[in-house]
Amino acid sequence: MTTALPVLLTVPEVMTRLKYSRSKVYDLIREKRLASFTEGRCRRIPESAVQDYIRARLEEAA
Repeated sequence: MTTALPVLLTVPEVMTRLKYSRSKVYDLIREKRLASFTEGRCRRIPESAVQDYIRARLEEAA
């Protein structure tokens, strides 16, 4: 049985998916509203973190 590894996105990929600016994405990371980690100088955001952020925003709007 194989487990699927989480899909990791770069900041530009998250910018494209959310249609947000680079500074907005980094603001979300700084505010702990979007989970991420760094490996060396590379910042990565799990795709599930983006989905969680969208879900939370939809719940806030409801």
